[in-house]
Amino acid sequence: MKSGEIRQSFLEFFAARGHTVVASSPLVPAGDPTLLFTNAGMVQFKDVFLGQDRRPYVRAASSQRCVRAGGKHNDLENVGYTARHHTFFEMLGNFSFGDYFKRDAIRYAWEFLTVTLRVPQDRLWVTVYAEDDEAAAIWLDEVGIDPARFTRIATSDNFWQMGDTGPCGPCSEIFYDHGAEIAGGPPGTPEADGDRYVEIWNLVFMQYNRDAEGILHPLPRPSVDTGMGLERIAAVMQGVHSNYDIDLFRELIAAAAEATHAADPSSNSLRVIADHIRACAFLVVDGVIPGNEGRGYVLRRIIRRAIRHGYKLGQERPFFHTLVDALARTMGDAYPELVEARARVAAVLKQEEERFAETLENGMQILEAALVQEGGMLDGETAFRLYDTFGFPLDLTADIARERGVAVDLAGFEQAMARQRERARAANRFATQEGVAYSGLPTRFHGYETIEHEGRVQALYHQGSRVDSIGAGDEAVVVLDHTPFYAESGGQVGDRGELAVPGGVFDVADTQKIQADVFGHKGRLRSGRLAAGDTVLARVDAVSRARTERNHSVTHLMHKALREVLGAHVQQKGSLVDSDKTRFDFAHNQPLADDEIRRVEALVNAEILANAQTEARMMALDEARKTGAMMLFGEKYGDEVRVLDIGSSRELCGGTHVRRTGDIGFFKIVSESGVAAGVRRVEAVTGEAALSHVQRQEAQLRGVAEAVKASPQEAAARIAQMLENVRHLEKELARVKSKLAGSRGGDLAGQALEVKGAKVLAAQLEEADARTLRETLDRLKDRLAPCVVVLATVEAGKVKLIAGVSPGLTDRIKAGDLVGFVAQQVGGKGGGRADMAQAGGTRPDDLPDALASVSAWVGERL
Repeated sequence: MKSGEIRQSFLEFFAARGHTVVASSPLVPAGDPTLLFTNAGMVQFKDVFLGQDRRPYVRAASSQRCVRAGGKHNDLENVGYTARHHTFFEMLGNFSFGDYFKRDAIRYAWEFLTVTLRVPQDRLWVTVYAEDDEAAAIWLDEVGIDPARFTRIATSDNFWQMGDTGPCGPCSEIFYDHGAEIAGGPPGTPEADGDRYVEIWNLVFMQYNRDAEGILHPLPRPSVDTGMGLERIAAVMQGVHSNYDIDLFRELIAAAAEATHAADPSSNSLRVIADHIRACAFLVVDGVIPGNEGRGYVLRRIIRRAIRHGYKLGQERPFFHTLVDALARTMGDAYPELVEARARVAAVLKQEEERFAETLENGMQILEAALVQEGGMLDGETAFRLYDTFGFPLDLTADIARERGVAVDLAGFEQAMARQRERARAANRFATQEGVAYSGLPTRFHGYETIEHEGRVQALYHQGSRVDSIGAGDEAVVVLDHTPFYAESGGQVGDRGELAVPGGVFDVADTQKIQADVFGHKGRLRSGRLAAGDTVLARVDAVSRARTERNHSVTHLMHKALREVLGAHVQQKGSLVDSDKTRFDFAHNQPLADDEIRRVEALVNAEILANAQTEARMMALDEARKTGAMMLFGEKYGDEVRVLDIGSSRELCGGTHVRRTGDIGFFKIVSESGVAAGVRRVEAVTGEAALSHVQRQEAQLRGVAEAVKASPQEAAARIAQMLENVRHLEKELARVKSKLAGSRGGDLAGQALEVKGAKVLAAQLEEADARTLRETLDRLKDRLAPCVVVLATVEAGKVKLIAGVSPGLTDRIKAGDLVGFVAQQVGGKGGGRADMAQAGGTRPDDLPDALASVSAWVGERL
């Protein structure tokens, strides 16, 4: 059976037994920052098992795509070297949420394997947890499993738990015996680590809740969670021992061999590449972009490991991205989202390949040299330098070192990494804190309701020191117990304004958080005197706040519009919102087309015209997740969060916003650019700034129209006509230059010297471009053959050289060697084919002597 047939048979089997077939969830777990990736079939049902979510069904079956390449479950270093380790795999699973339990779970598993798939019963071996007499009785007495192929295991391998506390229970595992010709013994024996007996299905019986004291309490509604690796059962059904010999991998390995020109189809490197294209492609499909942290860094590690194995096979050009089509052919029927996204996936992978290719060769040279010198241990400083300078993930360095029988000093690497983190922390300490060490009451923020509020001065800081009072002209940081000023957070800049103090005014230039709940108002006392304990009237700059709110609110609408236009992979990577503009960075691998920008603008402005009311609510984090609110992976949220509804957007946000979408006025994107691999940046303006931007563009258009003597409506056509005229004139100029080159060739031919039976010409042409040099060279070679010709010209203080050698002379004289000889004398270098080569130089004054030396150089070689 092909893998696709097995997958379909499994789902149909359980659908016929009352299970709802649930589609695979993405590899990025929704709303679960505790997991790096979806690593098991039960992940999307985690809240159901915990009793925090209810579904309209109590039985489910799925084929879940999984990745294990980071965190607790990390099989990366074994991939390609063993028969069954993968970064990406598919988990077939059936689940019961308080419905059936052990008896039916065991009966279903046995029936599917032995009846539907017709796996010989004498090839199957069953284990249960040592204390699980109930499961043992079902297997032995009801199913009738041969006691000789049955084991009780007392270790944690057969007792599953979600964490130190919470749902847990015993397991029952089913193994397949691949035959006596393969080393290894049955599960539970000292020889169990061999490859003969392979676990193919694990049945988890969640029947207890473990409390903080470790006591097990029976669950009122015990559940079932099972998992069977598709690749493993496919190996069984296709009569092979290694997962890499199944149909899912055969085409990928063949494609990898073709892309890398590998001669040995059994190479471990081909297995690595075939495995890694699956993980990388599906991670990109699910919105992960290569980066330097979190999920993006894991993806980058996998891509770079694949590239390195291609490099090992001799392929030094980008190749990995070309395998996406083969993967789409292999798995596209089961996962149509892969087919839809394959162009974007290939573009992301190619960009990362090109980025890494720039440093791979240099890094490999350093690593190879270090491995030769170090002997049995590569020092941690070198491993860190490769990571920090050349982008070599530690496991990639360890992978290469292992092939040479060399270990890596992991402790030394961690020490170097710790030193770098400390340097980074020292460099990035919040500048506005200025050594402030505050201990006192927190600041209560009233800026959502008002921009004016009384506050009492809790503390004053002048030049980093706490003081009792300040005088006119002094710069200081003021801490208030109550304030309407927003402190910079979440991409929104801090408010500015003024504090009305006794007898004067304190100008607030910026507001920052000294501590999480302590606001510092940084500025200068314009007049009067200010002391700790004074009561002040804090007034936010209303115009600046309103502009900032418009820009912040439109950022939410723009984020949602970008996801609608470009796809769900768009994720916020950073933002800066101030009174002038909004700057938004997001994950996307290519520039936005003009049409895409217009669509985003249209969607956002439609939301503005709808003039919907903005609503902000405080709620528990878990409740916010259930509402579908957008939250950023890696952000730290408290138990209670602020959920903002603006238009059709719902996100977690603590910033200040307009009361209705219509308050934004007008939205216009002013620029789009790339800021890093896989990260784009959009800058946009709203309100008066958007109007001013459009008016400036109109003024520029009128200026262009006047310059070309046309109306603004006709300017584009007029410019197109002028450009066409320019192209026509350029062609005419090229024709004249070509004719001139012919006449120059005739003049120069008479200057050729006879050297040992060949004509040798070295001459300088005035005001000749590269094309003229080539055409003149071709004419001279035809006219003077057998010959050697060197032509030169000087343009903008730079020397351009071209050399040609007749076919009958190229066995003794190479044009590349000749042009290199001349170029060295004028401060340059160059090269090319045996019959024609080009070069340049930076010393035109040395050109006459260099040309004069050509005849002697040619004579020596003839």
